[in-house]
Amino acid sequence: MTADEDIRHLILSLLQGFYWFDEGLQNYLRSKGWPAVTRPQSMVMANVVLGFRRPSDIARNMDVSRQAIHATINQMIKLGMLALQDDPTNRRVKLLTMTPLGEQMRADAQQAMVVLADELGRRVGRTQLLKTAHLLDLDWGPPLTFPKPPAGKKPA
Repeated sequence: MTADEDIRHLILSLLQGFYWFDEGLQNYLRSKGWPAVTRPQSMVMANVVLGFRRPSDIARNMDVSRQAIHATINQMIKLGMLALQDDPTNRRVKLLTMTPLGEQMRADAQQAMVVLADELGRRVGRTQLLKTAHLLDLDWGPPLTFPKPPAGKKPA
């Protein structure tokens, strides 16, 4: 594949890389005795680790309905990974917190990321991996927006 073709397939490559890491993470956690976690549950946990604690914010980040995110959160509460607490600044809002069990799982997940990154560096070269990590960590700015076609015009 040429460099131009690689660029055109960037989003697919990023998605493939995400799946590689997510599957490796799941395999690592199972090897430590954790129950299987669905991809939506994994994504909710990632959002909580990133600092998003309001279910509505997580739903927006994941581009899913609030009902879907609440169903996933309720599963995670039943598994003992997360808890909901009142927001001290707004009594109508609940905030997600990790339980002690969730914190243990997060610690194992962080260790999994170290193991996975080390292995990926071994496979593709540490210098290449560090360059990629640096690129992905840059501020890409806001997503592009495009005007909608005029009403009644069919897509080309």
